[in-house]
Amino acid sequence: MADNKTDIELTEKRLRQLAEEMASMSLATLMHAPGRAQFCYEFEDLQVDCTRQPVTEEVMACLFAYARQRCLQQRIDEMMSGQPVNLSENRPVVHCNLRRPEYRLSDAFQKPAAFAEKLRSLPAVRAVVNLGIGGSDLGPAMVVRALAAFHDGPDVHFVANVDPADLSDVLDSCSPDTTQFIVTSKTFTTAETLQNAMLARGWLSQHGIAPQTAMAAVTANAERAADWGIARDRIFTFPEGVGGRYSLWSAVGLPIITAIGAEGFGALLDGAFAMDTHVSQAPFERNLAVIMGLLRVWHRSFLDRPSYGLMPYDQRLADFPAWAQQLEMESNGKGVDRHGRVLGCPAGPLVWGAPGTNSQHSFFQWLHQGLDTVPLDILIALRPAAISPDSPFYASHEILAINAVAQAEALALGQENRHEPHRHFPGNRPSVLLSWQQTDAYSLGRLLALYEHITTISGFIWDVNSFDQWGVELGKELARALQNSGQNSGENSGQNSMFSPAARAFVRRLRG
Repeated sequence: MADNKTDIELTEKRLRQLAEEMASMSLATLMHAPGRAQFCYEFEDLQVDCTRQPVTEEVMACLFAYARQRCLQQRIDEMMSGQPVNLSENRPVVHCNLRRPEYRLSDAFQKPAAFAEKLRSLPAVRAVVNLGIGGSDLGPAMVVRALAAFHDGPDVHFVANVDPADLSDVLDSCSPDTTQFIVTSKTFTTAETLQNAMLARGWLSQHGIAPQTAMAAVTANAERAADWGIARDRIFTFPEGVGGRYSLWSAVGLPIITAIGAEGFGALLDGAFAMDTHVSQAPFERNLAVIMGLLRVWHRSFLDRPSYGLMPYDQRLADFPAWAQQLEMESNGKGVDRHGRVLGCPAGPLVWGAPGTNSQHSFFQWLHQGLDTVPLDILIALRPAAISPDSPFYASHEILAINAVAQAEALALGQENRHEPHRHFPGNRPSVLLSWQQTDAYSLGRLLALYEHITTISGFIWDVNSFDQWGVELGKELARALQNSGQNSGENSGQNSMFSPAARAFVRRLRG
């Protein structure tokens, strides 16, 4: 153990030295060096082009050595085999199990799939509204939007915010007698979701619709859902070991199945399973998730870059950055390691992004000429989904794709203009260019599983617990206490006095 600690310290020291050396090297030089194509990696039709990254053979060799010293393969194997890698909750992490072909033979898949297919077959069901928040919303909503070209079921809507405008705006477009609701909450205690569910139940009752016939639940706590009033044959469960941000593959994917059907959802799972197999079996030197996870660590821990941008050049992937933001920041936004010891340096970057080409006319100015360097992933399918080559819309996709690679080049190469500083582009802005043939269910499942593994692999290297999220609890607890303050026991109650004068004044103004 002592020898391994020494090896890790020596490798970290060498990586810091290499990071200093990279600061004096230009990407333009690296990109045109002989043999640079070795940093372009492939799995099936998915290509991950890392040639615009500040890496050399030695950098990558050190990163791979670092991964081995951190026992990365063992940690991956532990996760995949169902060992309790979520130490703070003493739970296994089982979302990858949901992607295995045998899972589709289980009741956990068959029951929600049959229910969704029934909804799809009923002419009287024209809209399905998912009520959830966080992982119960971001993943399914993103997938439904991404696969819009393959929808053949009822309209699917998503409501997450407790802001009444969110639900009200959706209900304005729905009819009570043709609308079904899915209440998605792992614990079935999520305040925002239950508030919206209560309003939906009232809306149905107000229009003479029995809520028991128009509401279903997806949860890990079937008893709470039944006590709330959901009919037991409309409650679909998933295991406690499936974290919310990893849950779209479970019954949480019920809205996805409703939109694209069980066969389409199966293709999504197939793509994810293919990536799981690749991550489990491929050598580190050709393993896409390991390589991209190590690059995450390289930028955050050694090049001191606190944020990471995700730019999908695909309007239907507009929600992808928000999904990946929760995935990364809720997983790796930690201040202690998995044993509770304070970290020596930060883990987990701030993840953000927006679709191209829109973002080129928004914040790319800052990316190109600001003083901060932000590494990016630029994502593009080579062909548009469900648009034939003879369509007048087809040519626009080539313009989109050319813009994607042009931005990657411009960010890396820059353009010198010392005479007109406002026209000077410093370059040396790194990116990874990910491309695949077409965004269908299979390729999307593969892409999403890749990013899940990037997050968990970088979390393993940082030695944090990527599977708990205690940081979201305090604000919720204080909101409950503040909601109750001054209502039951007067303004001078002990509960009320725990808040600052400014908070108490705000509540008085709110209720005044």
